[in-house]
Amino acid sequence: METTEEYKFKPEQVNWESLNNLGLSRERLEKMNLIEPLLKGFKTNDLVPLTLTMGNAVAKLDARLSLQTNDAGQVVVAMHGIRKEPNLNYPFFGHEFSKEDKENLLKTGNMGRVVDLYNQKTSEFVPSVISVDRKTNELVAFKAEWMQIPDEIKGIKLDEQQKQALQEGKPLYLEGMTSKNGDPFDATVQFNADKRYVEFIFDRNQGQNQSQGKTYDEAPREFRGKELTEEQYSKFKEGMTVYITGLIDKNDKEYQGYITYNSESGKVGFSFNNPSKSKEEALPETSPQTSQATAESKMSQDRNPTKEDDKKQQKENIADKQQDKEDAPAKKRGRKI
Repeated sequence: METTEEYKFKPEQVNWESLNNLGLSRERLEKMNLIEPLLKGFKTNDLVPLTLTMGNAVAKLDARLSLQTNDAGQVVVAMHGIRKEPNLNYPFFGHEFSKEDKENLLKTGNMGRVVDLYNQKTSEFVPSVISVDRKTNELVAFKAEWMQIPDEIKGIKLDEQQKQALQEGKPLYLEGMTSKNGDPFDATVQFNADKRYVEFIFDRNQGQNQSQGKTYDEAPREFRGKELTEEQYSKFKEGMTVYITGLIDKNDKEYQGYITYNSESGKVGFSFNNPSKSKEEALPETSPQTSQATAESKMSQDRNPTKEDDKKQQKENIADKQQDKEDAPAKKRGRKI
């Protein structure tokens, strides 16, 4: 459902030398395949390790990068560092979050409505939608007039009422969508300001329901509200087992586990134990050979008790000798002159 974007910046507009201050170079960004999304105006999908040198102090952090135009008209690199949580207690471009706004942003990552945000450069109020960058917890706004709503989603043609709901930032529940494997599935869709397109929404509190019965036409990039890194997603879509942390249950407690994606069935499996190792680890415990060897070892000990008795007898003899030495009268010693 992602739309094709034109390039927003030209390579010659960017001051690539300024990247050296961040411990980066253009060549490194090219090797990481990050140049194209930057020139299109997107943030890097992956977190980039940065090194900031401030006098004699050196700071290292992970952040997403983007290109932005400053007040002087220069194209500069912006850093989007990781925050502990979204800042919802202070106004965001003039908008004060209601209780429902906060609940929606924390639950799905999208606020769910269009609000007027104040643009300080133009002194105008701009209708926009707001979402949370799930990798950095940064609040992101996107102009409502730039939103592109598709005519069809996974075989379901949207009517005008459904399109209007998405255009207003609201979640829309669709039934009877068809995966690439031809399996029907149901899901909620909503426009995401950070991703700039309509995404599938899965409530993180649904927990186990995601891995039971639901099918996906392709490997999802998120699992129970946690977005996978590029490295995790690359392994995940190939059917490999991926260890994921930071999952939140219905009691707001954090947990972790292993997920796998079956491209044939379109289902995602979750386990608290690594399924790729569990069989190997269980083999020594359930193996008949191991059980037999254990039984024979016990029988051998029962048939040959003298060895154990000998060891006990040796210990008792040593203890007796030590006791005899302690009980023996002390020898008198003469004094040398």
